Amino acid sequence: MTPFLLYIARAGLYLSLFYAFYLLVMRRTTFFRLNRALLIAGSYICLLLPMIRLRTVSATVAVSELTMVGTGAESAEQTVGSVFPWREVLLAVYAAGAAVTLALYMISAWKMHRIIRKGESTEKEGCRLIIREQDTPSFSWGRNVVISRKDLTENPAIFTHELMHAKCRHSLDLLLFLPLQIIFWWNPLVWITREELRLLHEYEADEGVIKKGIDATQYQLLLVRKAVGEHRFSLASGFQHAKLKNRIAMMLKPTTSLWIRWSYLALIPVLAAFMFACNPSKNTAEPAAAPESETKTVQVTESASAPQQEAVSFDLIERKPTFNGGDANEFAKWAYSQLKYPEQAIKDKAQGRVTVEFTIGSDGTVRDAKVVKGVREDLDAEALRVVSASPKWEPGYNSEGKAVPVHFNFPVVYKLQ
Repeated sequence: MTPFLLYIARAGLYLSLFYAFYLLVMRRTTFFRLNRALLIAGSYICLLLPMIRLRTVSATVAVSELTMVGTGAESAEQTVGSVFPWREVLLAVYAAGAAVTLALYMISAWKMHRIIRKGESTEKEGCRLIIREQDTPSFSWGRNVVISRKDLTENPAIFTHELMHAKCRHSLDLLLFLPLQIIFWWNPLVWITREELRLLHEYEADEGVIKKGIDATQYQLLLVRKAVGEHRFSLASGFQHAKLKNRIAMMLKPTTSLWIRWSYLALIPVLAAFMFACNPSKNTAEPAAAPESETKTVQVTESASAPQQEAVSFDLIERKPTFNGGDANEFAKWAYSQLKYPEQAIKDKAQGRVTVEFTIGSDGTVRDAKVVKGVREDLDAEALRVVSASPKWEPGYNSEGKAVPVHFNFPVVYKLQ
């Protein structure tokens, strides 16, 4: 998986955990403004969490896209197996989903702009009032309040409700949440939370209407009469938008005790524990053999224990050695390009994993290469030959900035197709 897709997956997991906590705990409270702020701020904090590395030592680096196969019992030629480009396909699907999501919102914004532009415009109570002659559902966007002339005359509470949306800047919340929907369009919890955010807006607007002195019972009856309406614009806040039952129930609910806000702090240790679980830890075990369904897997395993010499373990060195400007994967790719499946091994249908141990000297040269786990003589010899012929590395450096020898293990899996 590419670093980008890996980041998206991990950030999506953090968001899912955060949104699950909101749905289980926070949504039951009457702290509408606080919940709004925490939903937006917490969402963007979750985007930063994958960049924080609590445990940075990783013992295994996998290079799964490389293939070393023997093509037949009578042939000694080595070819690169045809591997399905999963990464490219996943990136294409992800990009297509993000593009479609963005396109849908652009269409919605364009339709909303047309309605705002064509209506009769006037200033009222600090907002831009757009009056429509058609009997269409009302909505607000920014400081614009769109309402039919009939509703403005017969149901002033509707205008008050939309005015609350404009004054509370609910459209700003939706704009800030939009990038999350585009980036994490594949995560259903993101879409569910978006609807919860819009419901929060309705709760806060309803609360503002009742505080204006409008009778709560009459207002609830108005909500019932207006319950059936056409689909709202996805970027706008509308009078008929949210779930009617939830809105009425929230109006009747007593104010949540302020002490309940302290329960929100429970999210901090939950996220911290999840961060530890998602960060790589030391792994002293060698990677498992390639599954039969794969044509071949080349894996690079960093030594987890210090050798009996002056060399430092790869996973303990402060600044790790690099090969051709890249990490251990670059060495694996180079080594694979040099490997030749021995002809006799192909005829004998010999397969297996050979592990070569070597040291990257303080001058970057590879020395002391030896096979520590072999399969048979010719496969062992070929793996040892390639490692011994390695070009110079950029050496590893300790905390004092001094180049030091570094110990390394390199397994190669031979697999016949």
